[in-house]
Amino acid sequence: MPFLLIRPALLFLLLGGLNSVTLATDTPPELSAGQKIYNYRCYFCHGYAGDAKTVAASFLTPPPVDFTRADAKIFTPQHIVATLQKGKPGTAMKSFQGILTEKEMMEVANFVVTVFIQRSGNLTNTYYHTPENGWPNHQRYADAFPFATGKIYMSQPIDTLTASQVRGRELFLSSCVICHSKADGPLSDNPVIWEARPLSFPRNHFDHSAQPAPSTPLKLDAMSSASPYLLHDIPPKITNLSAIGLRGQKLFQDNCAFCHAADGTGKNWIGSFLEPHPRNLRDENFMKGMTRDKFAATIREGIPETSMPAWKSVLSEVEITAIIEYVSNAFYPLPKQ
Repeated sequence: MPFLLIRPALLFLLLGGLNSVTLATDTPPELSAGQKIYNYRCYFCHGYAGDAKTVAASFLTPPPVDFTRADAKIFTPQHIVATLQKGKPGTAMKSFQGILTEKEMMEVANFVVTVFIQRSGNLTNTYYHTPENGWPNHQRYADAFPFATGKIYMSQPIDTLTASQVRGRELFLSSCVICHSKADGPLSDNPVIWEARPLSFPRNHFDHSAQPAPSTPLKLDAMSSASPYLLHDIPPKITNLSAIGLRGQKLFQDNCAFCHAADGTGKNWIGSFLEPHPRNLRDENFMKGMTRDKFAATIREGIPETSMPAWKSVLSEVEITAIIEYVSNAFYPLPKQ
């Protein structure tokens, strides 16, 4: 799943977990328990508004269900509970059996049906940008709102924007794009080319591929040194890599580090949130039984019931071999074939 990009769920953990969530005042008490579960477990793909308009959702095929357009005859609480129990093969919807109790599944199902599908009354879900959630004076981002909501596309030429819109565009790119949609519309004469790269927490232009000289301090991410995950987003410095190892290094950091962390531990922001956690590629207990053939098959086919997707339609066999060569040099030595 990874990707990016939405209001990162681990922000909840840093801000005190579920207790930091401010629930909408018009949510009936009987739905509040389900709302807490939804806002902690489900929003990443389905969105706070239930419409699946998140950046992560834009990377998933097939896309997550838009509950606001779901057929009420099909999407009953019982249907949703069954999906939570079994997952949905061939999609990013995993089983929550063992993660949520039967009672919790029914609570979140009732919340989804009532608030998003039936839209009973004037109910709204959590408004996330509150002081309690670490967003004092959110109105200061007002110039960026049109880009975050898609009213103005990033593909719109800058010379057609007003001064405040130019400021909003810059603010969106520096503060909002990680959590909100890519804000780009249909193909135009001036489309924006978006680069998919690992963004496991607010970046502040942090780039693993452009480390400073040893004499200069490392440019920290927006979480600064307060982030316990920063250490794991710094790739190891390796010398004497072969040409294929260097190719694998770039492929790993651009594609795999999002979940497995730049240092291969899986202990970065996103990796710590995913259940089950991505494999720690430095863990001897796991890696000592790994062969290059088995590793290649895992990358190629993915792992069912986890967030490890199949990469066979994305990476070539040569690229998979390059990644394995890099992992063998950077994290754990794998025997040659």
